Amino acid sequence: MFLKNINSLLASFACIAVYAGCAKTATDKPAAPDTSLVATSPVAAPAATSPSPIAASPQVKDKALATTDNATLTPAPHKRAPEELPKPVALTPEDWPQYRGANRDGISQATGLAHKLPADGPRIVWQTTVGQGYSAPSVVAGNVYLDDYDEKQDEWMVRCLALADGKELWRYKVKKNIRPNHGITRSAPATDGAYVISIDPKCEVHCLDARNGELLWKKFLPTDYGTQIPPWYNGQCPLIEGDRVVIATGGRAVMTALKKETGEKIWETENKDEFLLSHSSIMPIEVDGVKQYTYTTLKGAVGVDAQSGKQLWYFPWKFNTAVCSMPLPLGGGKFLLTAGYHAQTVVCQVTHSGNEWTAKEVASLPPPTAGWNSEVHTPIFYKDRIYGIGKKQRGLWTCLDQQGKELWTSDHHAAFELGGYVLADGMFIVVEGTTGTVRLLNANADHYEELGSFQLLTGPDAWAPPVVSHGRLLVRDMAKLICVDISADAANSTTPKTAAVTVPVK
Repeated sequence: MFLKNINSLLASFACIAVYAGCAKTATDKPAAPDTSLVATSPVAAPAATSPSPIAASPQVKDKALATTDNATLTPAPHKRAPEELPKPVALTPEDWPQYRGANRDGISQATGLAHKLPADGPRIVWQTTVGQGYSAPSVVAGNVYLDDYDEKQDEWMVRCLALADGKELWRYKVKKNIRPNHGITRSAPATDGAYVISIDPKCEVHCLDARNGELLWKKFLPTDYGTQIPPWYNGQCPLIEGDRVVIATGGRAVMTALKKETGEKIWETENKDEFLLSHSSIMPIEVDGVKQYTYTTLKGAVGVDAQSGKQLWYFPWKFNTAVCSMPLPLGGGKFLLTAGYHAQTVVCQVTHSGNEWTAKEVASLPPPTAGWNSEVHTPIFYKDRIYGIGKKQRGLWTCLDQQGKELWTSDHHAAFELGGYVLADGMFIVVEGTTGTVRLLNANADHYEELGSFQLLTGPDAWAPPVVSHGRLLVRDMAKLICVDISADAANSTTPKTAAVTVPVK
């Protein structure tokens, strides 16, 4: 029964989240990546403020660091003068700077996408090999940032690729011995085009210069906060907001806000209820004009004042084994909380009177299979409806009302296992977790309506959330990341397709 239940877990990634599958053995390792791209005398990457989102790629710049199995052993980065620090870029609606996009809602602001595909499918722009995992990429200013792992070299990496052609611009890597445990990488990096923040599987936070991958600062959460590394490793995706990085820690704090430039503490939230670090990520919200950060633990959800770090409210709710999804804001202080392992989905209402905040249950569903829940991904809230892949009759695309009542599903049409999804230009783009088939669904229909489908990945375990940016779709499985042109212009073009570029990887 335990092995059967393992299959219910943790993709997300992004996070997204955390994902599950059959345990991997040494014979399951992917082929060693190609090492032909790294230059012996690398040139510097262009400034992150490059105005062209589809710019040409320089040679790769490689940042190698010595490590132990957990914390990275590196000299302290030299203190930089303010004028030496990178400058954030002006994000466009097409950018995807972090897990689930700029608003962390799984909704892309991209427009001009193809709603009808060519008979032979969309054009593959480029593809590259990746280590086994579920990390989703982030995209800003024409650069793709991805957490990765090389099992042959025992190196955890953050890679920066050009969106235009997939060529590697730089790589930050550290020696870390990480045993595959239903994949290795789960977290998506966050970037504002100046700083790249990433949390590796062993819960070490790395802040990098987006221009060249140089380390600016780092924190090892188990040492600095007493964090307990979760089963299946870290699945949390960091949050960048303005001048700060916000992460959950467990241990002595529920969460902390750090100065983006230096990693110095702004505030931390006392962990009086002894919450452990979960695989969920922090969701920024506003309730009655008060900016807050919400977070889901195995004991329920918490809300923290964004200015002071004070815990405002706590909604107790029992989750089982792991919780991957973030609190889903439904408006007016309502949140949907859901997780796998037969946990009950619940809607709670947050209110306050003066300085007193409370969170109460509005509606709850019975455990699956009698009631709906999401095992891996945070659902998408769109036009007063909740959309996602459910455990009930596992893998069905499902539409719910705000009370969690099932309105319709993809039954008799398609099942998606634990696949990821994104909403863009009136379409849900949903990946079948077992086969890697991508299906385009009409997001405005009152029933399951498929607009088209194509298969690029082979699976299994294609669980990472897809990303849409600048007319490109980025999808991955356990072995490769593929960039596809899904713009309407490309779909309508009569120009013969060129062969996809396979980008070599060190």
